[in-house]
Amino acid sequence: MRSNGSPAISRLSAALDELAAEDLSGKFGPELLERLGGLVVASNRLSAEVARVVRECEVTGAAEHDGQKTMASWLRGHARFSPGAAARVVRCGRALAELPAVAAAAASGAVSAEAVAAIAPVAAPASLAAAEEQGVDVAGVDAALAEVAASRPHAELRQVVEHYLARLDPDGTEPDPTEGRSLTFARHADGSLSFRGELDAVGGEKLQAAVESIVQASRPAGDMRTRAQQSADALVQLCDNALAAGNLPTLRTVKPHVVVRVDLDDLVDPATGPGAAHLGFGATISAARARWLACDGNVTRIVIGPDGQPLDLGRTHRVVPARLRRAVEARDGGCVFAGCDAPAHWCDVHHVLHWADGGETSLGNSALLCERHHTKVHHGFRIERDHQGRWHTYRPDGTEILVLPHITEQPARSRAG
Repeated sequence: MRSNGSPAISRLSAALDELAAEDLSGKFGPELLERLGGLVVASNRLSAEVARVVRECEVTGAAEHDGQKTMASWLRGHARFSPGAAARVVRCGRALAELPAVAAAAASGAVSAEAVAAIAPVAAPASLAAAEEQGVDVAGVDAALAEVAASRPHAELRQVVEHYLARLDPDGTEPDPTEGRSLTFARHADGSLSFRGELDAVGGEKLQAAVESIVQASRPAGDMRTRAQQSADALVQLCDNALAAGNLPTLRTVKPHVVVRVDLDDLVDPATGPGAAHLGFGATISAARARWLACDGNVTRIVIGPDGQPLDLGRTHRVVPARLRRAVEARDGGCVFAGCDAPAHWCDVHHVLHWADGGETSLGNSALLCERHHTKVHHGFRIERDHQGRWHTYRPDGTEILVLPHITEQPARSRAG
């Protein structure tokens, strides 16, 4: 690592070494919180100094010394910053140079780097030019923003900044909401998907309203999922509902649907079979996961010859016909897994004995299960319907999941048809 010639940075580094060497295991809450508060203030001060130095490097063209064109590219390459983080530090440095009151508050540790980033648009060249043209007292705005950033919640600071910027251009053209929207997907080696997006205020409100409606409609007792997991499950449920409704635009003459390709031998093999099935967009899943998806879908038989050419394309048939699904919905009402209240339109029709293993596609061999519990049943949990029409749920160890109150003298009450 390149050495630096600053005695102050050397002392800072030594102080950090001393802090890192201290044992925290014997400290109690108040002492830890006091320590944390001091570290947060120090972190704010250090972030302000980083932004100040980055700005000075930008002004003097220091990036060229290492063969880089901009300080953003230097931060990406030498400090391993993400593109977004690098751009944010550069913007903060420029803002601190234009807003001395905010800079002083940040240097004292009273204002965080995140707050400076929220204020930065105020110091953008276009904003400063508009303020000068309208005779706005930028110094007064600077002082007011420093006060709000140091004393009020971050959300309130963002509102103040947005209000100020809107006042600078009250008669400006209403922006096209679609111009700022973006959604990108990144597929990982294990088939999982990451995505990143940007929505305008109205578009974001629509997404939050839709996701929140499903989150609030599915809050069973004992739910241990985090808020992030609940929201992700709700987003998947939205997709399930939209795909099942059949109203989405067609793709290459067919309605959009989840495509799974799996060999028949893997499909009927009770083993997990990792990496045995392939999804339409390129992900690879296990045979067990494919069996779960095949519970309630369309199946097409394709015979492949030794040279890889399709020899026979069988007729596609619906595993669970519509009339059977209606009957299962009428009987079960919703997910039959103990303690779940997911409605019928969130559920798949599960074959209690999988059709690939010889199970009949019949009312007696069918049950409604939501996505979460359908997965559970394909991974060790078991459901069973007694002669009185009550559903029972069993853990992988064979013990029954009972819904309060726990009554052992008679079968647990559940959603009976």
